[in-house]
Amino acid sequence: MKNFVFISPNFPTNYWQFCRELSHNGLRVLGIGDQPYDELNPALKDALHEYYKVSTLENYDEVYRAVAFFISKYGRIDWLESNNEYWLERDAMLRTDFHITSGWQVSDLARIKYKSGMKPYYQQAGIRTARYHMVDDIEGCKAFIGEVGYPVIVKPDNGVGASHTYKLDDDGELQAFLAEKDPAVPYIMEEFVTAEVNSYDAIIDSNGDPIFETGNVTPDSIMDIVNNNDNSIYYIVKDLADDVRAAGRATVKAFGVKSRFVHFEFFRLTKDQPMGKAGDVVALEVNMRPCGGFSPDMMNFANSTDVYKIWADMIAYNTTLKPSGEHNYCAFAGRRDGKNFQLSDDMLMAKYGAQLRMTGRIPDALSGAMGNRMFVGLFPTEEAMNAFYADALKE
Repeated sequence: MKNFVFISPNFPTNYWQFCRELSHNGLRVLGIGDQPYDELNPALKDALHEYYKVSTLENYDEVYRAVAFFISKYGRIDWLESNNEYWLERDAMLRTDFHITSGWQVSDLARIKYKSGMKPYYQQAGIRTARYHMVDDIEGCKAFIGEVGYPVIVKPDNGVGASHTYKLDDDGELQAFLAEKDPAVPYIMEEFVTAEVNSYDAIIDSNGDPIFETGNVTPDSIMDIVNNNDNSIYYIVKDLADDVRAAGRATVKAFGVKSRFVHFEFFRLTKDQPMGKAGDVVALEVNMRPCGGFSPDMMNFANSTDVYKIWADMIAYNTTLKPSGEHNYCAFAGRRDGKNFQLSDDMLMAKYGAQLRMTGRIPDALSGAMGNRMFVGLFPTEEAMNAFYADALKE
C-alpha cells in the first residue's frame, strides 16, 4: 500500500475530498494539521488512516517530526502534498529532507515560486511576458519607469495571491512605496498590462500530459478587489479557448510539470499595447496547485465531472476516465459585507434558486480576494451569466 501524507487536509474546507478519493483508490492517507482531531469533518476522518496534530503548521520542526513518525510506523512515504500555495515551499522542504521524489524539491523553488524566476521559462515556451525590474533604489526604479512609463505594478517576487500588490501612478507614489515597503522582502516591478486574467487549469500526469483541462476568467483585477475591499467575480469557462490551451500546454512543457494539479494565469490583452494587440495571450504567473477557494467544486459543476477523483486517479493510476457530461459556465459572485445591494441575499437566492449550486459565508482567510458571501451559479450562456452578475452586484 502506498503512503500519502496530506498536509493541512482540513483547510481549505473542501480539500477533504482529495483525501476521500485517495482513500477510495487504495492509498494510505496520513494527515498532518493543526486542528484538533475531534473537530475535523467526519468525512475527512473517514478518509484518513491516521492524523497527526501539530500545534501549528508554521513550525517546521513539528511537521518534520510528524513525517518522521509516519515513516517509522508505516515505512517509506510515496507522496507528500498540500495542494495549497501557502505550503508549497514547506512541502518541497519536506520532500527534499525525506527523499520523497514524487514532487517539487527545494532546488525547483526558484522557477516555480519567484515571479522573476518564471520569466525565462515562459521565454522557452515562446510566450511573451511583461517587462520587469527588481526593485532596488529610486534611481534604478525610475530608469525602468523611463522605459515603460507609469503606471507600474509592484509585488513581492515570492508572493501568494494579490497581497501587497500595488499600482504606482507617479513619482510620489513610488517614493512612498519605497519608504514603506519591508526591506527584507524582494519586490518585482512590472509594466502595467491592461487585460483580463484567463487561466489554464489542468491535471497533469507523470509524462507531462494533461488528463483534464479547463480554465477561468477574472474580468476585474484581483489587486483592486483586495486593495479596495470590493466585490469579487470570476467564472469557469464553458469551453477552454484554443489559445489558452496552447499556452498552458507549452508552459507545462517548459516548466517540466509532472503529476500535478496546476493553475496558470495569463493576461488576455483588452487593448493594443507594446507587448501585443488586443486579444493576445501574455504570461502572468504559474501556480503549481489547484486554483484556490471553491474553484475545484466550480470546475466540477461546469464540466459535469469530479476533479478530486481525477487528481486521485492521476496519483494512483496515472490516468482517468474522460469527463463526458455537458458543459456550462460556472459563475462566482462574492459580495462584500457592508454594501447595500438592490437585491438582498434572500431575493437573489429566490430569483436564481434553480441555477445556484453553492451559497454561504466565505472563510475569513479567503475573504480578501473573494468577498464575504458567495453565490455560485451554473449558466448555459454568457448572456445568462452576465444577467446574474448584474443582479448580484447592483447597488
